[in-house]
Amino acid sequence: MRGTSLLLPVEIGTMDTSELHSVEALLDCGATRSLIDRDFVCSKGMNTWTLLHNIPVFNINGSPNEAGQISEVVDIVLRYKTHSKRMLLAVSRLRKQSLILDYDWLKDHNPKID
Repeated sequence: MRGTSLLLPVEIGTMDTSELHSVEALLDCGATRSLIDRDFVCSKGMNTWTLLHNIPVFNINGSPNEAGQISEVVDIVLRYKTHSKRMLLAVSRLRKQSLILDYDWLKDHNPKID
């Protein structure tokens, strides 16, 4: 556990190929968007969808993030214990994490986490 975050073992299934991947997700209630790491997506051969309009990404201090804008998403079903949700995960360079779940995921699912 790190401050406002917690690591959770989750499973993601791709909508187009039905492949399943186990991954440790960082639950960060300070995050405003759920993200998946570009290198993880590439290493698993996951298909991405190009956005019509890029999404700018900013650091906490308001400066543009060095990973650049988000231009792709991955269509998945995310499972944690008995909770599941179809999601479009924004693809970005996360470096230290493969997957970050945002506050909305926590609010929507309110899983019991000890």
